[in-house]
Amino acid sequence: QVQLVESGGGLVQAGGSLRLSCAASGRTFSTYAMGWFRQAPGKERDVVAAISRSGTVTYYADSVKARFTISRDNAKNTVYLQMSSLRPEDTAVYYCAASAVSSFALKDDRYDYWGQGTQVTVSS
Repeated sequence: QVQLVESGGGLVQAGGSLRLSCAASGRTFSTYAMGWFRQAPGKERDVVAAISRSGTVTYYADSVKARFTISRDNAKNTVYLQMSSLRPEDTAVYYCAASAVSSFALKDDRYDYWGQGTQVTVSS
């Protein structure tokens, strides 16, 4: 069982930056693939970025490539999402998720554990 707690969301102007953190409980964090998803009002939840168990493989949605960076620190049981050059269309609730069954996963049905979400609002 893993509990995930996101932090770092907030209100930022377009062009600004935020860093989201997701702290995981338990001693087996390095055995989970991790992902960040987001859901805007009236829209489906979509993957934003994903990272493999070791951190050597990453994925980014086209809409965030070159602006967002996912990373993890297995010693601190934490995964991060550094977001820069933020746009109003990045406004959403951001969720981190952990997959126990996959070494790397892009689809939400491959994830077993979810955080409560953190709101990111980008003003124009």
